[in-house]
Amino acid sequence: MQPFGYVEPRTRDEAIRLAHDNPEARFLAGGTTLVDLMKSGVMHPALLIDVNRLPGMDEISHSDRTLEIGALARMSDVAGHPAVRAHAPGLSESLLLAASGQLRNMASIGGNLLQRTRCLYFRDRHFPCNKREPGSGCGAIGGENRNLAVLGSSERCIANYPGDFAVMLVALDGSVHLHGPDGARSVPAADFHRLPDATPEIETVIASGEIVTGVSVPIDALSRRSHYLKVRDRSSYEYASVSVAVAAEFEEDGTIRDARLALGGLAAKPWRIEQAAEILAGRRPDDAAALARLADVALDGARPQAGNAYKLPQARAAIGRALQTLARRHTEVRA
Repeated sequence: MQPFGYVEPRTRDEAIRLAHDNPEARFLAGGTTLVDLMKSGVMHPALLIDVNRLPGMDEISHSDRTLEIGALARMSDVAGHPAVRAHAPGLSESLLLAASGQLRNMASIGGNLLQRTRCLYFRDRHFPCNKREPGSGCGAIGGENRNLAVLGSSERCIANYPGDFAVMLVALDGSVHLHGPDGARSVPAADFHRLPDATPEIETVIASGEIVTGVSVPIDALSRRSHYLKVRDRSSYEYASVSVAVAAEFEEDGTIRDARLALGGLAAKPWRIEQAAEILAGRRPDDAAALARLADVALDGARPQAGNAYKLPQARAAIGRALQTLARRHTEVRA
């Protein structure tokens, strides 16, 4: 590990100033991703800005219309919070299916959003990786790519985003709140992460000196009926090969009134299915034709590699399973 500086600012403005004045600085919260990458030599920030003592950034609150979660709230605290479980159960599920209990106690919501790919070529300095070292090449293309992206990839990078919480946040029309030298702004969660294109090293829309201060979710009938399905090689402490975040509202006869879906594990960012509501409205969750069309739209333009083509039929099956699980829960609640 290379030498680095360490500072503990007492205010958010001080933290932002330090980050703006030191482009090689990184914010430190739980450290469950950053410290790991520093140990392996993948990241070597010149300065760590410990934000854990910043006031007011770990709060969880709600109004009649909005659920607010501070960036420093720990994953386990958010997953178990009564307001989250009542108004956005899919968010709670996405967090409980991530990492281990010990890591969830340490990791912050802001850090969870910013976690980096688990692509082995990114995490091993002995291999070429355009995300880690722009211009060096992508070892995963034609290499070991079993768990990498099939959607939105580019000739420079096929790494996928490994998180769960962000996928559910996109399905719930959530927002990410940022604060920087130019003040505060909010970004739709669907626009927060970037596809690789020609610059895979730029992973989010965060500007220089900006810090994630929290996220918000609109509370409505869809958020209260949300579900997160994670498909993976083993039942715990594993990243998704495919995940489905779904929020839906049902008619009395069980048909779908409205729905929003996003997929995880398939791209460098959560993959929202924009036409989900249009395709599913008035259909039953087990309507094979509607599910096939939805999957066709969601996976249009997929470019699988030799090792990850299995993700396409897996995603098709998972979409139907997630919708049907949510519909069954709705029926049980009504009964």
